Amino acid sequence: MILAGDVGGTKIVIGLFEQAGDRLLAVREETFPSRSYATLEAILDRFLGGGSRPALRSACFGVAGPVIEGRSKTTNLPWELDELALGKALQVPRVKLLNDLEAAAYGMLHLDQADLCLLQPGLKRQGNIAVIAAGTGLGQAILYWDGECHHPIASEGGHANFAPQTDLEVDVLNYLRKEYGHVSCERLLSGPGLFNLYRFLRDSDYATEPDWLRQRIAQGDPGTVVSQVGLAGEHPLCTRALDLFCSMYGAEAGNLALKAFAVGGVYVGGGIAPKILSRLQDGAFIHAFTDKGRLSDLMRSIEVKVALNPRAPLIGAAHYALRLQDRRS
Repeated sequence: MILAGDVGGTKIVIGLFEQAGDRLLAVREETFPSRSYATLEAILDRFLGGGSRPALRSACFGVAGPVIEGRSKTTNLPWELDELALGKALQVPRVKLLNDLEAAAYGMLHLDQADLCLLQPGLKRQGNIAVIAAGTGLGQAILYWDGECHHPIASEGGHANFAPQTDLEVDVLNYLRKEYGHVSCERLLSGPGLFNLYRFLRDSDYATEPDWLRQRIAQGDPGTVVSQVGLAGEHPLCTRALDLFCSMYGAEAGNLALKAFAVGGVYVGGGIAPKILSRLQDGAFIHAFTDKGRLSDLMRSIEVKVALNPRAPLIGAAHYALRLQDRRS
């Protein structure tokens, strides 16, 4: 049996898998509220039960935070995770911690075609793959191609500097710099980032914020409200904020593709993309993605897909655990 997990600040998904030929089959999955438990070990103990436990051959967990030398201090939880400590607690010979986007990147390779939506056809070729995922934050990862298979590489590229390309984007940068000092891509390309774009437009007198919209934002998640109202075309502040978001998202996806030389393709993951899929398909995302000057022709040759399956990090962690098992044998 293989144990895998997707460890986030809000929820944690744990899954038990078994190998069937060259495939992994999910035996059982369960979701836990992160902050209701003091440790990951407590969640795993609850999941596996107090009685006879299945024999585990390997385990892998995608963690929302940097992983250095087998250890991770989670970004949004007061936890410190350690591969050796988890291995002893689980009595598993091999345990691996991956950054959550590293796990998601590996999971992209194992999604069904029905779980993917094509934004740009591109050319079918082997090579590095880039993964970008806006959600609560902005995750980025690379799948390095060694000539035979892909290897996930973690990144904290979402915290790199935002690079404006238009006068309006320069104004956005100046607006946010007064509040944050350093303005990363994540300050714009995330749920909170979408609301930052809305606030910029509102405070720049792009349009007047009506009482109904102010109240709706106050009562719900601001980024979600902005995206919902923008998709419905119910108010110009939200519609324009969503337009800016999609254009900036495409530009940053293109930046990552260039840095990774991702001729093997780009996956757009995370929780936001499936919810605003119709807006990503209207052309602004791909226009910004390909608008790279002398390398625009190269960018137009890269396949771009949106991942619709939220289980990608769990699937990736499970397949990485299988790889660990195969290496050990």
